Amino acid sequence: MSRKVREWLMRLSIETTHEEREQIDREIEGRKSVYCDEAVDKGLVSEQEFLEIVNLVKKRKKKLEIAYAV
Repeated sequence: MSRKVREWLMRLSIETTHEEREQIDREIEGRKSVYCDEAVDKGLVSEQEFLEIVNLVKKRKKKLEIAYAV
């Protein structure tokens, strides 16, 4: 799991589960085609894009929770 992603989440005071952090890592890697720590370190991911990715992952999780609750 990405150390840099955890650092950004802590700095931005965003609480996530382990599963969400793994999904954030995979989303960054899929978009940037490099390891997520490297993408964050090299500035390939802006704070705005990072927040968009976090929100996307959280929305996906919420949709799944709603689908299984019905």
